[in-house]
Amino acid sequence: MRIEILTTFPEIIESVAGQSILGKARRRGVIEVAAVNLRDYAEDKHRSTDDEPYGGGPGMVMKCEPVFRAVEALASRSGPGKPRVILMTPQGRKLDQNLAKELSAESHLIIICGRYEGVDERIREHLVTDEISIGDYVLAGGELPALVLLETVARLVPGVLGDESSPETESFSSGLLEYAQYTRPANFRGYKVPEVLLSGDHARIEKWRRANALERTLTRRPDLLEKALLTDEDRAIIAGLRSKQSQ
Repeated sequence: MRIEILTTFPEIIESVAGQSILGKARRRGVIEVAAVNLRDYAEDKHRSTDDEPYGGGPGMVMKCEPVFRAVEALASRSGPGKPRVILMTPQGRKLDQNLAKELSAESHLIIICGRYEGVDERIREHLVTDEISIGDYVLAGGELPALVLLETVARLVPGVLGDESSPETESFSSGLLEYAQYTRPANFRGYKVPEVLLSGDHARIEKWRRANALERTLTRRPDLLEKALLTDEDRAIIAGLRSKQSQ
């Protein structure tokens, strides 16, 4: 998978994308990540990427020309098929695990980081294929949201994580929050690890983990249960938990 992030601050992207899981995956050639400087596609002597808005108003607006040139140049090297061209914006579809899975199946993503008061509307209308938001709030630019999207998607690409089963057990992957995790020591200041996790009985452990995930989800994010794939046993556990809560 190739992910190219179009930004006026490439150093922000590289400072994160070169580290930890992402950095290791890049060095192994599992994924390609490039921070592309939008100013390289500006043609005026000042390498301008923004201008005053038509009709007046505060702030500046990202210009069409450098964004179109950059995306078209990157897309021309995409090979078979067209890349997904993503604009990070508070007005977009909210990022969740299902969207991350969908994007992880693509071979080429181009992510545009917004800045200033926003982007020229013609970029939205005629260039991007997806608008994505990481939440209902506003940041100074799209670099941090782009990095959130990058890691969320990249870690679902086969070979990026050391343990390929890890994404399958994490929060939201099954529709539930993840179960509680523990490690050594088994007793810390009198706070003990649940006995079942020390038993070596894998069937009991899996049953405990499922029940714990259901309890956490019911307590912290009950809205997720409406869409989660539940078995009859799951529903029985939830009913028991609700009964305890009402006592």
